[in-house]
Amino acid sequence: MSLIVNGIEVAIPDDPRVSLLDHLREGLHLTGTKKGCNQGACGACTVLVEGERILSCLALAVQYDGRSITTIEGLADGDALHPLQSAFIEHDGFQCGYCTPGQICSAIGMAAEARRGVPSVVSHDLSAGVTLTREEIQERMSGNLCRCGAHNGIIDAIRATLTAEVAA
Repeated sequence: MSLIVNGIEVAIPDDPRVSLLDHLREGLHLTGTKKGCNQGACGACTVLVEGERILSCLALAVQYDGRSITTIEGLADGDALHPLQSAFIEHDGFQCGYCTPGQICSAIGMAAEARRGVPSVVSHDLSAGVTLTREEIQERMSGNLCRCGAHNGIIDAIRATLTAEVAA
């Protein structure tokens, strides 16, 4: 049994009770993904599984046998940051940085949901495509908490980077 993490095949832990978060951080030493609440309430542990955002603290590593997982470390292309990572810097989308990896992974997953036309509770027209307005982004990112208060910078970074991508 194995996972594909950031493009590299890795073994699943022998203990089936190990969370995906603990396997990433402790087993694979990928410490970009953070352990916040360890209860699925803060979003600091958000990673992408085949492009969909999940809370890795609530997932067992064995559940993802054979699947592709992307962490914050897997978004950059060598020394070149992902455009959203650069936008977080440009728009002051982080202060302490603790929630930043989860915020970025969640935003990338959120943009994919919007491209597929998945509505949110604030979507006005369920038959039309999704427009990532500020209100839409705020609602869709509400599961990712920032204790420092960098929400405006986070939303600005997402809007600057992913809004055009979703419209494309």
